[in-house]
Amino acid sequence: MSKRKVLFVASVAEHFHAFHRPYLKWFYDSGFEVHVACRGEFIDSNVSQVWHIGFERSPLSLSHIKSLIQLKAIIDDNDYALISCHTPMASVLTRLSAIVARKKGTPLLYTAHGFHFFKGASAWSWLTYYPVEVALTYITDAIICINTEDFDLIRTKGSSDTEYFVIPGIGVDSERFKPPLSEQKISLRDALNIDKDDFVIIYAAEFIERKNHRLLIDATERLRTQMKSFTVLLAGKGVLLSEIKSYVESCGLNRQIRFAGFVTDIEKYYQASDIVVSTSKQEGLGINLVEAMMCGLPPVATIDRGHGTIIEHGVNGVLFAQDDLQALADAIFEIYSNDERRSKIAKSAIKRAAVFDIANALDAMTRIYAQFLDKDTRSS
Repeated sequence: MSKRKVLFVASVAEHFHAFHRPYLKWFYDSGFEVHVACRGEFIDSNVSQVWHIGFERSPLSLSHIKSLIQLKAIIDDNDYALISCHTPMASVLTRLSAIVARKKGTPLLYTAHGFHFFKGASAWSWLTYYPVEVALTYITDAIICINTEDFDLIRTKGSSDTEYFVIPGIGVDSERFKPPLSEQKISLRDALNIDKDDFVIIYAAEFIERKNHRLLIDATERLRTQMKSFTVLLAGKGVLLSEIKSYVESCGLNRQIRFAGFVTDIEKYYQASDIVVSTSKQEGLGINLVEAMMCGLPPVATIDRGHGTIIEHGVNGVLFAQDDLQALADAIFEIYSNDERRSKIAKSAIKRAAVFDIANALDAMTRIYAQFLDKDTRSS
């Protein structure tokens, strides 16, 4: 008797690397044959088949037609017990490709890692993505959200026949992300060539417009006259990296700002730091903040649906208005200059971050998977 198959779909392999390995393992351990479809190379011992699809992010790309045809052929040729799709455009194509499969009994679940339409989003985002997502609820069995703003909106406007869920993110490994002992912090700073006496601010984010790195750079320029010795670590890669490096140089901030590049051991950088910052214009949740908070860092972040899901202002972090340069600089300086407040927020941050532990997310998500697998009554 052959194993039942499941299919995970996301636009790029990095999405699976970053978020989905525990879930792929859960299916494998539960006796399923696991398939994934994405652009790029992906290797995982729990995955039997990787389908290479040339997904594009832009909703206007003509290559979507080819991806749609490829994906439909894959879904029609495999009798999947469940399909789990992620990322906007890949999920649009998956749901269109799986219309026939759903009619035959394959449950189709979409996990929204943050809708492109949200309070404060551009008219373009609302006009482009909102009507499509609402329409697609009518051919989706379940929508899973990671923040309450997305959840409240889509369940109100979407199909009443679709089931809606909100889960505590996609999970962070608290065994990997944890506060260092004082001697470990000193050792890490030595290994990373960071002065042991510096106050270290970290922002781990892709270098794209949405992450708004320039705001933190401008705040750094203001803070260099107030703070004696500090370092800003910018970790990540992206299309704007060269442009941001040039901007830092033009501001004369090469001493204060350091580019760590794309790192696979980001926990070491968090554990060597004193505070985490996010100047992002919008986040579905903000996993980088959760990781840093687990390592004992007080967070300073923009007011946003995702950040607001994680941070209670003044309790386990500080929230400031979008693009408010002075508020950002003031928040960083306050935490820098007040050891007692920094320690208090850090302790609360660790406690809050525990909610988003992978064990909690995995439990919530696998309960949903199990619910829909039970509905799949086809013979294996």
